[in-house]
Amino acid sequence: MIGRVRRYASPWAKDGRLYAVLSACGFSLKAVFVKLAYAAGPVEPLTLLALRMAFALPLFLWLVWKSASPDARALTAADVVRIFGLACLGYYLSSLFDFYGLRTITAGLERLILYLYPTLVLLLQAWRTRHWPQARAWQAMAICYAGLAIAFANDLHQAGQGANVLTGSAWVFASAVTYALYYVGTGEMVSRVGSMRLSGLAGGASCVLVLGHFVLFGHPQALTGMPAGVWTHAALMAVLSTALPIYWLALAIQRLGASNAAAVGTLGPVMTVLAAWLLLGEALSLPQLAGLALVIFGVTRLKPAQKEADRAAPLKRAEAAGK
Repeated sequence: MIGRVRRYASPWAKDGRLYAVLSACGFSLKAVFVKLAYAAGPVEPLTLLALRMAFALPLFLWLVWKSASPDARALTAADVVRIFGLACLGYYLSSLFDFYGLRTITAGLERLILYLYPTLVLLLQAWRTRHWPQARAWQAMAICYAGLAIAFANDLHQAGQGANVLTGSAWVFASAVTYALYYVGTGEMVSRVGSMRLSGLAGGASCVLVLGHFVLFGHPQALTGMPAGVWTHAALMAVLSTALPIYWLALAIQRLGASNAAAVGTLGPVMTVLAAWLLLGEALSLPQLAGLALVIFGVTRLKPAQKEADRAAPLKRAEAAGK
């Protein structure tokens, strides 16, 4: 049986499809781990994020070591400043806002809101270059936000306290905005530093920022009484939904190319909704599925310039972060 599985998995691993699917699965489970940690015991978003980053720091350093090359260019002082700036946006603020939002909204709705970040990237790039999107892009964005409106209205109807859904959604949308700013800023740095190396460096820098924030303004004394479930889910989040998916994505891009690897990433929201249904008992309604389908369809119709897409796509799914 094991031999048969290896025989079927081997071609997928060689051409990158297995790594692309594993990466999408890992990223999609992040919101589920956050919700499970909140359910395991009382824990503040900053404390949970600090635990995640404490576990992830050695893994980010491993990514830096893994990406080391004799031909790698030395970092300048300006590179270090830019990396810390990207870390502040992509893995620190975006993740913190996301964790605050997940206290009051479902994992499925959170993933849909975050998945809108390509529309925000398109608008930011249009504002920066003063070249506004064509009609096709506006239509795609309208489809995305129509799908989000359907899913949002469904959650608002099902929730007992609509204000909590509004507040949580606002936090997650702020997370999407900061991640879009991070994405826009990665273009030049990816070509200078390399995708995996940049992920490891920015991730490591974000760990320093988060842990510093926690020590100065958090409640480190609360760690001694933290339930074991919180520690466990924070560790799983760091390994399975942070460092390993970034590494798997880099392997997928090497074998499949950036565009094909990103296409597999569109499975992420579907996997999140299904995982939230199976592990969290979240409702799986027709309006939610319709909204999910519209958002995914709209995002796939967004066609940035191929050169820009290929340059930035290695970090496209990193939520932190990516996140």
